[in-house]
Amino acid sequence: MPPRPRQHHHHHVYVVELSDRVWNLASFRRANPDHDICKPCVYVGMTGLDPDLRFDRHKAGVQANRLVRDYGLRLLPELYAVYNPMPYEAAREMEVELAIGLREAGYAVWQA
Repeated sequence: MPPRPRQHHHHHVYVVELSDRVWNLASFRRANPDHDICKPCVYVGMTGLDPDLRFDRHKAGVQANRLVRDYGLRLLPELYAVYNPMPYEAAREMEVELAIGLREAGYAVWQA
């Protein structure tokens, strides 16, 4: 049997800074009772695309999360770039872990 080709990991976690206006949504406030007002509101996601392309798709309304489409400002690669790329299952787990870690650090986090 020939050697199995090495799989290239192409999944990413990403963090989008959201406008402070997202705080006006009751569901967002309820999800973030311990928000440190000195830290931004963010969305944490995972994708098989490059995070820049995924952000552009959110903003264009293509398979978009409503909060990113309506309130997304920019990517925050300083919060996620160190983890990428990774296998699909690792990205699924890291999305949750990253969201939890950021919320514990005082960020207001939305994660779908």
